Amino acid sequence: MSVSICVRDLSLSYVLREKLTLARRDKRAPTGGRIEGSGRNQVITALSGINFELEAGDRLGLVGSNGAGKTTLLKVLYGIYPPTSGSIAIQGRVDALFNINLGFRREATGRRNIVLRGLINGWSMQEIEARMEEIIEFSELGEFIDLPFKSYSQGMAARLAFSTATSMQPEILLMDEWIGAGDPRFQEKAKIRLANLAEKAGIVVIASHNHALLKKTCNKILTLDQGTISAFQSESEWAALDRN
Repeated sequence: MSVSICVRDLSLSYVLREKLTLARRDKRAPTGGRIEGSGRNQVITALSGINFELEAGDRLGLVGSNGAGKTTLLKVLYGIYPPTSGSIAIQGRVDALFNINLGFRREATGRRNIVLRGLINGWSMQEIEARMEEIIEFSELGEFIDLPFKSYSQGMAARLAFSTATSMQPEILLMDEWIGAGDPRFQEKAKIRLANLAEKAGIVVIASHNHALLKKTCNKILTLDQGTISAFQSESEWAALDRN
């Protein structure tokens, strides 16, 4: 069965809790989307009328300002947030990287955290052990793999998370902004691995403000503005507009 993602008229709304205020100084207040109603009836429309299709080999970049709905859309695709209306049809095994600390314990070593993340993903111990050395080698952590995760720099943590999540070749991979972390050489390795995943009948969806990264990695670009699609373009179309 070939992998695919089909999103039809997807929307996500939720009620604004009364204890939250819209004051700029209140960092708890949600950002992005549209606020409708007043008083206790205020509703946030985080996503509205989202439509797109992806097939095997596609690498989609999500762009837009902060609060445009990029991360929210990723979480809806992963099943964290159920859509208020519309539909999502996904064929293929999905893995996601929204947070480099997801599934990792600060006190545990890098090696132990590979096991923990693998178990969370539903891998068997046999599968984890078979991939262990390849994950360590790709992450370039060397002897640091047996030190506590809390001692890692952001770049080291990112390398370990990326290496672990992509080692089992997920059929669909959802990634957030942090993929740009790390040195340029590792970013090049990551780009090649993402391309290989897509070539092996996979789909990659990346949300990022790093347009240069997306140009190198993606063949389609979806631009979000206040939770709605303002453009859905091929790589060449987006590059042409960017030059102008």
